[in-house]
Amino acid sequence: MMPGGVDTAQSELTIPAAASRAGAGTVLVRRLLFPVIAIAALVLLWDVVIRIFSVPPYVVPTPASVGQALVKERARLLDNSIPTIIESLGGFALGNLVAIAAAIAFVHNRTLERVLYPVAVAVRTLPIVAIAPIFVLMLGNGYAPKIAIAALITFFPTLVNMVEGLESADPQAMELMHVLSASRTEAFRYVRWPSSLPYLFSAMRIASTSSVLGALVAEWIGTNRGLGYLIVLTTYDFRTALLYAAMVMTSAIALAFFFLVSILEWVLVRWER
Repeated sequence: MMPGGVDTAQSELTIPAAASRAGAGTVLVRRLLFPVIAIAALVLLWDVVIRIFSVPPYVVPTPASVGQALVKERARLLDNSIPTIIESLGGFALGNLVAIAAAIAFVHNRTLERVLYPVAVAVRTLPIVAIAPIFVLMLGNGYAPKIAIAALITFFPTLVNMVEGLESADPQAMELMHVLSASRTEAFRYVRWPSSLPYLFSAMRIASTSSVLGALVAEWIGTNRGLGYLIVLTTYDFRTALLYAAMVMTSAIALAFFFLVSILEWVLVRWER
């Protein structure tokens, strides 16, 4: 091939790649921009409603007063965020690991699934507010009961999705593994596990925010630190600006967890895009 032909071929390959990168960049900008616009619109609506209906500040504070509380009380908010983050991450990790292990056991042992799956469903129906004091009595006032409660909340959605994902493996691929005399471990590694990842990450996105909720509920009982404790304290003191600032911090933590899980999914589950 002539040099000019080589250059032409290279340029033809480069243009689609550049277009693909540009398209991915545009999608990323849209995904980041639209939520920012939506949040800004909600804050504006919040401020307008307060002004129109003259809502008292002890009922609903203005966005400006919440912003001032975030700045003025930033040291206190950050100090109380640390326990909540630790409890949420610990519960998220523990709940997902136990759920994944249980799902793998259920798929490979149907008797075990028939016996224990209804138990998992029954536990899921119990109100967390009622269970939390029991965990505190059993495990004390440290991180352990908070992590356990956060793990309990994250466990069930991951278990359900993971079982479904492992069972969604392509039957033809499983038959091929059988023909090749592959072991159950090899079939799991090369067929079942990859097919379950989209289901797993869908559950983990839900669990990433649910774990924060579990940590907050646990902090309402038997603790003197954490955003959940701060929310209860400011509610009783009618310090609504600081109360809303604590809720903003909680939402920021949950959104950060959700964003990190989404990035991890984007990196590991490329074939779904």
